[in-house]
Amino acid sequence: MKYIILCGSNHGYVNCVPRQLVTINGERILERTIRLLRENSITDICITATDPAFDDVDVDKICYDSTGPWIRCFPYITKPTTFIFGDVYFSEQAIKTIVDTQTDSIEFFASAPPFAPNYPKPWAEPFAFKVENVAAFNTAVNNVHVLLNKGAFRRDPIAWELWQVIRGTNINQIDFTNYTAINDYTSDIDTETDVEKLRSVL
Repeated sequence: MKYIILCGSNHGYVNCVPRQLVTINGERILERTIRLLRENSITDICITATDPAFDDVDVDKICYDSTGPWIRCFPYITKPTTFIFGDVYFSEQAIKTIVDTQTDSIEFFASAPPFAPNYPKPWAEPFAFKVENVAAFNTAVNNVHVLLNKGAFRRDPIAWELWQVIRGTNINQIDFTNYTAINDYTSDIDTETDVEKLRSVL
């Protein structure tokens, strides 16, 4: 199975650094994820990135225009693929859970309330999609585009809305019980405050 770490083409920055490349405990977030995947015997790894700041990251790059709605972050796939969000600081156990989880369709990974005591965010965050049924996933992504163009979402659709479309449930109501929950310090990084909170719990 291919592992694609989503870094996008419209990078968010923390202190002028792409947030995927922020250093925590002496290691850049993205490179930590790559290392943990390799330690779990994953070798087919690439990233989506266009910023030259990613040029020294030791994996293949997929370059495409993912600007616009968030749903465009997913490249079209033709083989089973796990998508991992590049701005997430993963625990060792979180990566192991994603790698070891088996599915014959599609599985979603995210935090879920009630949160672990060392979880640094006040809300749930998405972490990954594991896709065995490629056709179903590509169809779901296309369906999100269609629903977005129809104005069916209350907000710009992100991972939660994609998962609800995949599951066929209410697209405007998050169900925190229908996916694989990862409840530890694993969390995404959006701001310097997020970095400091994460450092404080590690």
